[in-house]
Amino acid sequence: MSFTLAIVGRPNVGKSTLFNRLVGKKLALVDDTPGVTRDLREGDARLGDLKFTVIDSAGLEDVTDDSLQGRMRRLTERAVEMADICLFIIDARAGVTPTDQVFAEILRKKNAHVILAANKAEGKNADAGVLEAYSLGLGEPLRLSAEHGEGMDELYHMLRPLAEEFEAKAAMDAPEVDVDVSDDESEAGPRTPTREKPLQIAVIGRPNAGKSTLINKIIGEERLLTGPEAGITRDAISVSAEFMGTPMRIFDTAGMRKKAKVTEKLEKLSVSDGLRAVRFAEVVVVLLDVGIPFEQQDLRIADFAESEGRAVVVAANKWDLEEDKTEKLKELRESFERLLPQLRGAPMVTVSAKTGKGLDRLHAAILKAYEVWNRRVTTAKLNQWLTAMTEAHPPPAPGGRRIKLRYMTQVKTRPPAFVVMCNHGDMLPDSYSRYLVNGLRADFDMPGTPIRLTMRDQGDKNPFKDKKFHTPSRLRKHKGTQVKKS
Repeated sequence: MSFTLAIVGRPNVGKSTLFNRLVGKKLALVDDTPGVTRDLREGDARLGDLKFTVIDSAGLEDVTDDSLQGRMRRLTERAVEMADICLFIIDARAGVTPTDQVFAEILRKKNAHVILAANKAEGKNADAGVLEAYSLGLGEPLRLSAEHGEGMDELYHMLRPLAEEFEAKAAMDAPEVDVDVSDDESEAGPRTPTREKPLQIAVIGRPNAGKSTLINKIIGEERLLTGPEAGITRDAISVSAEFMGTPMRIFDTAGMRKKAKVTEKLEKLSVSDGLRAVRFAEVVVVLLDVGIPFEQQDLRIADFAESEGRAVVVAANKWDLEEDKTEKLKELRESFERLLPQLRGAPMVTVSAKTGKGLDRLHAAILKAYEVWNRRVTTAKLNQWLTAMTEAHPPPAPGGRRIKLRYMTQVKTRPPAFVVMCNHGDMLPDSYSRYLVNGLRADFDMPGTPIRLTMRDQGDKNPFKDKKFHTPSRLRKHKGTQVKKS
């Protein structure tokens, strides 16, 4: 049985806390500050034998203009219309407010299945608020404590009969929630993305670079909250879609400012959630504002994606606002090569999230980066290559000790990782390791992807030095005798 449950209510009534309890993970940001959640977050929930999709929504506010709160309300109302069941939460300690009464009327019109829940209902202080909830005309309120897990059995028995009505409507498109990247080496090449296992993309960058706008353009709908204000996105929200025929799961992340400027607890949680999304992704799109590209924070963000071993694509957004495109593109490429040498050769494209121009280039760059990230080279080719490289430039001999690079092999992909068996590996200079890494990029067509190269020291030991051999008796009796020549 599968259905969609939307959790709605005023700000700070405990919606995200209940969402985390239903999915069994701390996916949604939770804080005492009202209005933490702004976008719609989906997750796979389980309650007893019921499996369903749960949607965490922004706090409903009595605002209808084009302000941030107004846009958040419209997004939440859309979730109400999409969902099979709405769980309307009020704060039992605060009682029923005029805003609760307004939204109870809206919910009756927009969804046929509404369950009323009074959260924070533990203790006698909540009794009055629970009784007030009857006045909303949505039936008997369910007493809940999302924080302590009280009322989950009652919620199950209320959902069970409704779930049976939706049994025929199995949610085949329910997204996977936070499944880590597999390093399975059994495949000869990159796996083909499918609806069950889509290609996982994270879009990261500074605030107001246009991340949410870009993702909305890719999926073809206003799924994520956008606007002129910087820092709208707080949670790392994932959406599933087909991007030009390729099934993808795209993470929208909060804008990342300089660490010194991040002082509020909520912003620290948002940035931490974004960094976590990078670790789940296979390809990371670093989105720049073409007006102020390659700021110091952009470089830190790109370097973090590379250090996490993810395939990286650099995209310069707001290209439609640029007048001298030829000169600007030349400047971007020069800055990229100079400021990010660790990503030399990685795809860099120009896009306009507002108009959709350049999305085809972005799609091609993502697939190319993903293919290179999965590149595997045979051991035979690697050792032929290693011989040629050491003959062209032999390893140095620090302190008169000759370093021998005996052989190498690729131990994993995603990203490509290689091990070189040698002696005195700890004495090999970093410059020589960079020489080998640059050679791997050039000779095996692996531009831009992170490459891990490890020197494994075998020493100069003779493998037979400490072994004792048994001498047969027929040879022992002739020991010391000299064989006469005929």
